[in-house]
Amino acid sequence: MADDDSGEFRAGRTGLIVRIPEAEPAVRAWRDRLDPSARAGVPAHVTVLFPFLDASRIDSGTCAAVAEVIGRHTSFETQFAHCGRFPGILYLTPRPDGPFRRLTEAVAERWPETPPFGGRFTEVVPHLTVAQGQDDAVLEEAGADLRGRLPVSAHVSSVDLMVHDGTRWQRRASFGLR
Repeated sequence: MADDDSGEFRAGRTGLIVRIPEAEPAVRAWRDRLDPSARAGVPAHVTVLFPFLDASRIDSGTCAAVAEVIGRHTSFETQFAHCGRFPGILYLTPRPDGPFRRLTEAVAERWPETPPFGGRFTEVVPHLTVAQGQDDAVLEEAGADLRGRLPVSAHVSSVDLMVHDGTRWQRRASFGLR
């Protein structure tokens, strides 16, 4: 989760993510080195919606609405067996990715003023970012190492609301899937 192309974050920014703790042993060293969001406190994750509402707009009613939207979806199993690339970015691809897409679509439909990634992309591709803002040689090195650490299987049962306090990302709430 990055605020803009510079990778900077601002206080009050929020996002909804699915934590993938099962991936940490495979990706932690690379993320700590090559992903600014990891250094800012964001665990290995697949983004559901970023940016979400400003923190000043999140109250108990908003949390109840998020819980209701997320709670309509069932928990699921996913596996990360392959790496993918966007320009300057290396990521792990979840399979199946449909449950992640449905979560994003449901939240974006409920809060249309918060399109995924600010509306910058025509298609949202679920992924777990490992490295961003790196040249191809670094991404190749990380990808080669990761291929030997995959697959990673994960059980997805919740979505976390993350809030940036001006310095770090903190988990404010967690919403369970059915």
